[in-house]
Amino acid sequence: MCGLLGFIAADGAAERYVSAVEDALPCMHHRGPDDSGTWHDDDVVFGFNRLSIIDIAHSHQPLQWGPEGQENRYALTFNGEIYNYVELRQELQDAGYTFNTEGDGETIVVGYHHWGADVVNHLRGMFGFAVWDSQDKQLFIARDQFGIKPMYIATTEAGTVFASEKKCILSMADAIGLDTSLDIRAIEHYTDLQYVPEPESLHKSIRRLESGSYGFVRPGSQIEESRWFEPRFPVKKVPAGGEEAVFQRIAEALEDSVAKHMRADVTVGSFLSGGIDSTAIAALAKRHNPNLLTFTTGFEREGYSEVDVAAESAAAIGAEHIVKVVSPEEYAAAIPQIIWYLDDPVADPSLVPLHFVAAEARKHVKVVLSGEGADELFGGYTIYKEPLSLAPFEKIPSPLRKVLAAVGNAMPDGVRGKSLLQRGTTPMEDRYYGNARSFNYQQLERVLRTVRPEWDHREVTAPIYAKSKDMDPVARMQHLDLFTWMRGDILVKADKINMANSLELRVPFLDKVVFDVAETLPHDLKISHGTTKYALRKAMERIVPPHVLHRKKLGFPVPMRHWLAGPELYDWAKQNIEDSDTDGIYNKAEVLKMLEEHRVAMNTGSGPDHSRRLWTIIAFMIWHGIFVEERIDPKIDQREYPVEL
Repeated sequence: MCGLLGFIAADGAAERYVSAVEDALPCMHHRGPDDSGTWHDDDVVFGFNRLSIIDIAHSHQPLQWGPEGQENRYALTFNGEIYNYVELRQELQDAGYTFNTEGDGETIVVGYHHWGADVVNHLRGMFGFAVWDSQDKQLFIARDQFGIKPMYIATTEAGTVFASEKKCILSMADAIGLDTSLDIRAIEHYTDLQYVPEPESLHKSIRRLESGSYGFVRPGSQIEESRWFEPRFPVKKVPAGGEEAVFQRIAEALEDSVAKHMRADVTVGSFLSGGIDSTAIAALAKRHNPNLLTFTTGFEREGYSEVDVAAESAAAIGAEHIVKVVSPEEYAAAIPQIIWYLDDPVADPSLVPLHFVAAEARKHVKVVLSGEGADELFGGYTIYKEPLSLAPFEKIPSPLRKVLAAVGNAMPDGVRGKSLLQRGTTPMEDRYYGNARSFNYQQLERVLRTVRPEWDHREVTAPIYAKSKDMDPVARMQHLDLFTWMRGDILVKADKINMANSLELRVPFLDKVVFDVAETLPHDLKISHGTTKYALRKAMERIVPPHVLHRKKLGFPVPMRHWLAGPELYDWAKQNIEDSDTDGIYNKAEVLKMLEEHRVAMNTGSGPDHSRRLWTIIAFMIWHGIFVEERIDPKIDQREYPVEL
């Protein structure tokens, strides 16, 4: 787990940019405090910050390799972990190749020489990497299938720069002639979704290589991208009596995944909340580490803490448990720093407790496991039940559905049945926008000065929906979330916040072997018997403690709606809105009005809850204060950690 930065010069004069790369590397010192280095030839400059996890004494990067007679033909810079590197290494050795290290990174470059671009289909892990072929004068760049590890890209007349963190590219802007103007379309998408959807970033000239994609770059040319991973979710019916075999396959795949994810030359711990996902991972990890440490966080406010349930789970599986309780004061003070680490804002309040529990975990371990991805793969969100409840509408003739839609729209707000009629007569492509939509068009017009007249939320979702027409309704929702909410929110905070603390987060659910099983589940093994993740719960019956097995997932719940209306954060929020120089983007008078409406509603029990919308805008304003106005100092403390953890 590390941070990479590279530049491929358009004119064969890469040496001129070595100092720019060296100067930018400290921006992501937190991603790799154990080692740092650069390498260059005439065409490319590679920079690297290393967090040593496997083959600690060796496997330095940038790494050079070549077959006999072509020594040092390739150069690699790699962020992530390849969990099947032992097996791949043996396969490649059997094919006649020799290795110079014991690390997982070398299997990528040797595999690329052997398989070409198809190497990505052999890798089981999380990755963002670049391989420079000095003979063919070509750069190969790739990301893992789910987008666990990031990769930002920008091209100017000087060449193409790529990095694990956008702030490094911004640091090189003057050296390479990069336009740093903001992208109005991306701001609209962020305000509506609470995150910036791939491949966008809030800077017009900087984009992301999409999850499950790779690309080739030659000096002086734009990147040529291809998608190598596309989930299918084929509809299958489980034969009568075959459910138990499916449950067994899930259990075996997850157990194998956790075993592979435990591979490390350092201590591995596990995050633990009150739900089945993290508890299943921790319980399986305990089998491989008898001294497993688990970590959770919570708040002092009643009803917003998983601490007690997590502690009970840790006791049940026999793990030593460590807790971090976060106060509102700590919460507010940490936000500028967290947003700096994020590169682009993500308006998810759980980022802050995650930051604190990661900081606590890093005092004890260097790697943690977590339960991200289980909901998207196994059908864990309550909203996935909606297609089943709306199924009767599919049998109604289209003309009658239009009449019912008109009736629903004409009904006064709050009247029973209005929502059902509206949802049941609205196609999924218009109805479901993922887990994060917080503004409708009218609300956007109220607060966002830049909203385009032609704005339509479907410009993000329509291309994704177009690829899922043959899937069942639940699978279509899962498919959409894989490409929106999961990679835009969940995996961004998983990577950025943990790496901010020089802590490697591993996510065993997001493993190709686990996905191969999950992808073939019919919807009645996801949403069934009145619960979500039915098949996963059945598979984990002998692994997860009973008090957790059917408990609703909460993660790290945050009392944001109460804090924004009370003494904890109301004044803080108001001050941030007033101080922000974003009048050309947001209507600050309307935002302040929303804040007051929210305060009144929470204190009287009547009125709108604007907390999600307010948090989205305030997070952007803080981001703008850091990266555009340079008014806010995030007070970054580049901590040093001992390698031996």
